[in-house]
Amino acid sequence: MPLISEPTAIAIYLIVLIGVLHRISEYRILASLFKYLPPAIWVYFLPMVSSNIGVIPQSSPVYDWIRLYLLPAALVLMLLAANIPAMVRLGGKALMTMIVGTAGIAVGAVVSFILFHWWLPKEAWKGFGALTGSWIGGSANMIAVATSIGTPDSMLGPIIVVDTVVGYGWMGVVIALAVFQQKLDARNKVDIEIVTSLNKRMRDIDLEKRRPIKFLDLTMMMAVAFGVGYAMLQLGTFLPDVGAVLNSYGWAVILATFCGVGLSFTRLSELEYAGASTVGNFLFYFLLASIGARASFQGILDAPLFLVSGATIIGVHATFLWLAGRLFRAPMFLMACASQANIGGPVTAPIVATVYQNSLAVVGLLMAVLGGIMGTFVGLSVSQICFWIAG
Repeated sequence: MPLISEPTAIAIYLIVLIGVLHRISEYRILASLFKYLPPAIWVYFLPMVSSNIGVIPQSSPVYDWIRLYLLPAALVLMLLAANIPAMVRLGGKALMTMIVGTAGIAVGAVVSFILFHWWLPKEAWKGFGALTGSWIGGSANMIAVATSIGTPDSMLGPIIVVDTVVGYGWMGVVIALAVFQQKLDARNKVDIEIVTSLNKRMRDIDLEKRRPIKFLDLTMMMAVAFGVGYAMLQLGTFLPDVGAVLNSYGWAVILATFCGVGLSFTRLSELEYAGASTVGNFLFYFLLASIGARASFQGILDAPLFLVSGATIIGVHATFLWLAGRLFRAPMFLMACASQANIGGPVTAPIVATVYQNSLAVVGLLMAVLGGIMGTFVGLSVSQICFWIAG
């Protein structure tokens, strides 16, 4: 009998755990630890440890409720910040570089699955779909894809290990290459005016409207997120299943994504100035913690095989970006931003952008938002292709 078994108490335990983890991650003495093992990996693994040693159960109605209702709501909140006009102002070369980088992840996932699926678990195609989502849009897309296609909770363990180890390892390589950007740009005969032009285009993007959250802001966030999310869940039940990937819940996730992007064109997008995406992030962490609680230690044994697969995906992705740089004569700055926007998402893409051009962090952020929009769709597509390959 678990120490904590009542559904409300389980929910409170997970919320407190998320809060404590993020609070201690701010301590300077632990900065190095959380730099390489970010809170997301702890939010998954500590609930897993808790359930495996008997603190909380591995099965509870509260986990099912969190999975069903929080994901569509969180997607709506996260995508309210999608600034499509600002993305267009990035220019064709920047957008094409980002798309090529995304294509590299998708193709790399398929190639890697073809090479290694013989030695991986039977449902590894679901893990590859989740990893693709993570490496195109971030953890939110990983959870969206994994939840939509029913990736086993135990399989998310090795996927998160790969996401952290390989992902942060690649970030280190990208940052290290910054010292060579002028030589590489000269070799590719890049017109550096594109960076100057980008700087000018980004000046009119207002990032100074942040405000303290008000009661009305929070009530509107909850009303929009859960209202739209629930409506999409209901609408998804009327749509047909497609292949092994798209069921009613998968449709709800896709519809919630479209709604979030659509609402970003309305005045509701101003909720982002009060922190809509931050609230959405908390819902994702709550969902991730509940997924971890249902997982078993057994899945971690598959991590080495997935690590090799992840490194192969990165290799194909890097090749695609190198070809894009040669074909489009894209500056190393754009290649680095596109790569980190895919692999790292909105948290680390601005950091890498700043390393290359200290005034253009917003370019990395906008590319990452674009990845967040594409990640779920591409992840689901890769899942279906890998399912076909698995036979």
